[in-house]
Amino acid sequence: MTKFKSQGFNNTFKNARKGFNLAVRSEMNIRVHVAVATFVLFLALFLNFSAQEFCMLLFAIALVIVSEMLNTAIEFTLDSIYHNRYSRMVGMAKDISAGAVLFATFTSILIGVILFGAKILTAMNII
Repeated sequence: MTKFKSQGFNNTFKNARKGFNLAVRSEMNIRVHVAVATFVLFLALFLNFSAQEFCMLLFAIALVIVSEMLNTAIEFTLDSIYHNRYSRMVGMAKDISAGAVLFATFTSILIGVILFGAKILTAMNII
């Protein structure tokens, strides 16, 4: 067994926390996503979202943050392998991973518009 497989369960969580903290500290976009997510979750609590609506919102938030973290991991990996040299293929891979984040973000915004729009319209007695 290699030393990487014998880390133990607690160290796995320690490394995951370390990775999340590293992503938040090093990437402005992730900090923005976390700040917006915090605001959105408090607004959902204020508007009395049902458990199902809240779960959909949590899933949309997780989709964006996870895709942003994977994008960051891809960028770091490619920069490390290619020593920050320009490569057309590396550029394409980075653009595709950034496109995935954009797609996840637009999808999450659409989910938010549907969920919050219905609540706000109901609160204003429009529907």
